[in-house]
Amino acid sequence: MKVISIANQKGGTGKTATAHALGVLLAGEGLRVLLLDVDPQSSLTQSAGVSDPAGRSLAEVLGGATPGKMAMSDIILDLGSGLYLAPADIALAATELGLTSRLGRESVLKKALTIVAESRQFDLAIIDCPPSLALLTVCALVASDAVLVPTQPEAVAMRGLRLFLETIDQVKAELNPDLEVLGVVATFYDSRLNHHKAAIEAMQEAGLPLLPVTIGRSVRVAEAAGAGETVTTYAPNNPRAEEYKQLSEVVKSWLKSKQD
Repeated sequence: MKVISIANQKGGTGKTATAHALGVLLAGEGLRVLLLDVDPQSSLTQSAGVSDPAGRSLAEVLGGATPGKMAMSDIILDLGSGLYLAPADIALAATELGLTSRLGRESVLKKALTIVAESRQFDLAIIDCPPSLALLTVCALVASDAVLVPTQPEAVAMRGLRLFLETIDQVKAELNPDLEVLGVVATFYDSRLNHHKAAIEAMQEAGLPLLPVTIGRSVRVAEAAGAGETVTTYAPNNPRAEEYKQLSEVVKSWLKSKQD
């Protein structure tokens, strides 16, 4: 089982929509996909149509200052069609606080996923990270084989993006030397806006690992989340659905490269 984190320290970059869309599309290709929501705001959990996982979420698996009392297998929900979810709720905020005093805190999610990987139930796990550089994000990066970084193509986002990529380098150096950057994907992109085009050019000139796929803006993406779906099923003819399909091909190519 390979593990990919969808992460950026900045909020509002489309992390949750990206994680959900990739999960649905790749499961539709026959892969067995586990979505993990490690954000206390539980946006992915709600987008998947799960309203109240209190008492059976990742908080009970990870624990806090002491180990959790549940195994990952105790909380995983079958969403159908090869897609599964390890949900989150607000209790993860207390989990993060408690983890700060625990030995080996950065590896707690990795250990929980190692047990899942040994079961050979899943081909891929996709982690939706919180919009911060706090401990839960670090735990996700330590548990991952690769990280995909969504970012809005704006000048004000560039410094935060650079800092986040530097954090990834630090995680590689200190905690997870095998972590790869799958790439940076521009989200909410509008080719009509000069500052969006300028930001893309700046990222390319800076040598950032920008993917050749952009995800545009559409109200259908938010509508889909409200309906407990992803835009790929809610509005399959929407341009955003096609763009997410292109992004899923990037992930599929990466997965294939790991099998060769």
